[in-house]
This record gives sequence, C-alpha cells and structure tokens, in this order.
Amino acid sequence: MNESCLCGNQRSFSACCKPYLEQKVSPDTPEKLMRSRYTAYALGGYGQYLLKTWFPPMAKNLSVSELSEKTQQWINLEVLGSGHKNTEGWVEFKATYQGTNGNSILHEKSVFTLIGQQWFYIGGEIK
Repeated sequence: MNESCLCGNQRSFSACCKPYLEQKVSPDTPEKLMRSRYTAYALGGYGQYLLKTWFPPMAKNLSVSELSEKTQQWINLEVLGSGHKNTEGWVEFKATYQGTNGNSILHEKSVFTLIGQQWFYIGGEIK
C-alpha cells in the first residue's frame, strides 16, 4: 500500500501510520497518535491498536471487536492545531465522513497524556 496515508500527511501509508498500527513503534507526539487513530478507524480492523492507545481508565467498557468495526466511511482529516507540554497534549481536528444525508464533519479537540514513552488518547470535546 504505497498510496498516500489516509491521515492526510502526504506520505505513503507504509512510511506514515502503518508502523504505528502494526505496533512496531509508538507515535512520539499527540498529533501522530491522533492521525494514526484516525487511520485505524478509517481502515477498520485495528481495534487492538485503538484500545492499546486509549488511556486505560477511559477505555473500561470498550472491546477490541467493537473498536475493530468500520462504522463510518471517513473521507478526510484536517488538523487545525496541536501541541504538547511535558505530559499533556492536545489536537484539534475536523474529520469528514459520509453521513446518511451527505457528508458530515466531526470537529473535536482531543486531549492526550504521556505515560513513560507512550502517548494515550484520553478523550475529546466536540466543537
């Protein structure tokens, strides 16, 4: 799969999100984690990765099989801003998906925490 990565980073999938999804390396910024999580949802079948990168106290009622389901047709990701300081990070983005009445947009500001050498998704505020 040498096509452009679904995360919109203008790099090939194999050079961008694939190593994260295959859990060969961990994303070293909240933005890279968010982009790889978007790609996992867009492709489907990566529930193990999504669960592993979710802050454990916030993922208590989630399952690998549930997270592996491809429930939306994701079309585009636009990162509006991101940053991190010490062990806290954030990413604001707009993700376009195909809804029942045409395209819809999810606008979220996600928050992340760094534990050891790994970033975790905590949750997000829908804008």
